[in-house]
Amino acid sequence: MAVETLTQKAARARQIVARLRRVHPDARLALDFGSPFELLVALILAAQCTDERVNEVTKVLFVKYRSPEDYVRVPREELEADIRPTGFYRNKARALQRSCEDITRAFGGVVPARLEDLLSLPGIGRKTANIILGNAFGEPAIGVDTHVMRLSQRLGLTRHTNPDKIEADLTHIMRRPDWVRACHLLQFHGRRTCISRKPRCPTCQIALLCPYPNKGVAGTRNSACPAPGQRPLRTKRRSRR
Repeated sequence: MAVETLTQKAARARQIVARLRRVHPDARLALDFGSPFELLVALILAAQCTDERVNEVTKVLFVKYRSPEDYVRVPREELEADIRPTGFYRNKARALQRSCEDITRAFGGVVPARLEDLLSLPGIGRKTANIILGNAFGEPAIGVDTHVMRLSQRLGLTRHTNPDKIEADLTHIMRRPDWVRACHLLQFHGRRTCISRKPRCPTCQIALLCPYPNKGVAGTRNSACPAPGQRPLRTKRRSRR
């Protein structure tokens, strides 16, 4: 099988985005927010938690806490109780208060709109910073979450597992104006069709653009169907007794 050139891969990526636009016209960031600061809070809470649960919590949280100063002033135990349903609430409360302290002290209570400044905030990594830039400030950015990572690997758009390297690969093959929208589309397709444990390849609308092996095998698991360039995981054989 011929190796795909960068130009060919970029052309295929454009086709994938165009097809997914038609398949998922409602694709958007799943977190509810009304300002860059609310998005920052929601993203910190979203670590190892579903977007649906975060939206339930922030619906009340955003009424009680209006500014970074509100998060700083509240006793840590009270904040922990307010965000407890999102899990890992102690770590998240600490990250929220430390980030809000820095936003208040260094940025006048306003979430900064530069990548370098966002990365200086406690609890904010590159994925989170890019999601804020793309969705709150309208800047072209690619936030590599679990769905973007999984689908970009399965679609053969990257061979990397490191999120930063995946981001770099995608920025080279996707049109800059498509970066934010492409992430939304991959996220929705990952939730609806290309799910983690059992990708629905037989009904996938971009199957012809995808080099994922064993398409058409219902219920294929990740261990049996690695992403292009990855070795399959070894599974233990059941002993016959």
